[in-house]
Amino acid sequence: MRATLCVVAFAGLVSASAAAQPTPAGAQIGNAVRPYVTIDTPIVALTHVRVIDGTGAAPRTDQTVVVEHGRIAAIGSASEVRVPVGAQVLDLTGKSVIPGLVMVHEHLFYPTGPGAYAYLDESFSRLYLAGGVTSMRTGGDMNGFGDLGVKRAIDRGEKPGPWIDATAPYLEGPGLNLPQVHELTDAADARRMVDFWSSMGATSLKAYMHITRDELKAAIDEGHKRGIKTTGHLCSVTYREAAALGIDNLEHGFFAATDFVTDKKPDICPGQGAGQAAVAAVDPSSDAVKSLIKELIQRHVALTSTLTVFETFTPGRPLPPGLDVLIPELRDQFQQRYDAAQRSARSPYSALLPKARQLEVDFFRAGGTLLVGTDPTGGGGVIPGYSNQRAIELLVESGLTPLEAIKVATLNGATYLGRADRVGSIAVGKQADLVVLDGDPSTRIDDIRKVSLVFKQGIGYDPAKLIASVRGKVGLF
Repeated sequence: MRATLCVVAFAGLVSASAAAQPTPAGAQIGNAVRPYVTIDTPIVALTHVRVIDGTGAAPRTDQTVVVEHGRIAAIGSASEVRVPVGAQVLDLTGKSVIPGLVMVHEHLFYPTGPGAYAYLDESFSRLYLAGGVTSMRTGGDMNGFGDLGVKRAIDRGEKPGPWIDATAPYLEGPGLNLPQVHELTDAADARRMVDFWSSMGATSLKAYMHITRDELKAAIDEGHKRGIKTTGHLCSVTYREAAALGIDNLEHGFFAATDFVTDKKPDICPGQGAGQAAVAAVDPSSDAVKSLIKELIQRHVALTSTLTVFETFTPGRPLPPGLDVLIPELRDQFQQRYDAAQRSARSPYSALLPKARQLEVDFFRAGGTLLVGTDPTGGGGVIPGYSNQRAIELLVESGLTPLEAIKVATLNGATYLGRADRVGSIAVGKQADLVVLDGDPSTRIDDIRKVSLVFKQGIGYDPAKLIASVRGKVGLF
């Protein structure tokens, strides 16, 4: 394995003092963002386009969508909607428009070696936007104020990227052994962390594998006082326990559940391997599974699917998309790990991946709130933007219809984040966060990869330019 990489910043990539000028659409665009913008006019008409609105409704063909000053002003048949005088008109015959993706387990860091994570905010924020992600939650922060700073820079128009729901640093107890992660000492310490980071601007909380029930309860309650939701990649606390404590969301579908470990001890993580082995062995039709799913739904606990990261561990799965954007060292490092996984004759993921996917679909079919994200960590290979599209494909491969998977990746995420009144579906009055696709993902889900234009607040970004700016450089900035 190659040595841990030294992360360097590219001087001059972004000027923090670059003036952000108001645009006709009402957003802010600074000098560092301007090169990626192709449409910046007060009124834009998307004509003869297929509208997939994110609600799960059937697509509407030959539609016109009028965007005025960053918001959707009209939607309807191209033969009936009047295009305003002076509008920039785009003929999108044969293309589809979907809502901007709302993804809820994203990161701005990436593994570069054992226990080492590089902060790649510049390249990752561009790749997310290029892939159609216009809103995202960071699912855990290892860079202190990093996510908050990036969010504010994007909001000011100094950097291109999605709107960010910035998660505070991990709420974790002893056992992870990563120097970047604070180890909680007790429930009072958990409350102090929530108090401090919420006062600094964090808008989500993430509990991790070695937290105790008392610490988790303290964090959840303290967050709820401030209107902040808590999610968790758990192990020491079971899903059923966390639901009873009031947690809002659980990460990685059922991959992280330790509810089925027969000798599970309170507040002790039995190890990810033990938990995953128990999930792989469980009968989806058993009372244990059905009662857990029922309780999660009754307590309004959402589940986030992150199949992209687990696919990279599983023999027989294809190489993930987007590897060409990595620097050669990181690309080679992942290739070695991928090749080793393919050679494994006894990989637990061969049984675990299909079982966990079935449980996610069962949860969804029972009426549970399913969300989706990518988690660009693990052994690498999960590339922002590309993997967000792949995550939607995997939901369909698991058993959701294309329209259901698109809704999970748009309106469900927006609803969970409390932004459904602004984003997540295509409707008059909503913010013009839109993705233009070549083709029809309602019938061919792989058309979700064919992004030709991304609108954020009515400003049109060129995905090819965003990707070209980082291709072969991700790992450096």
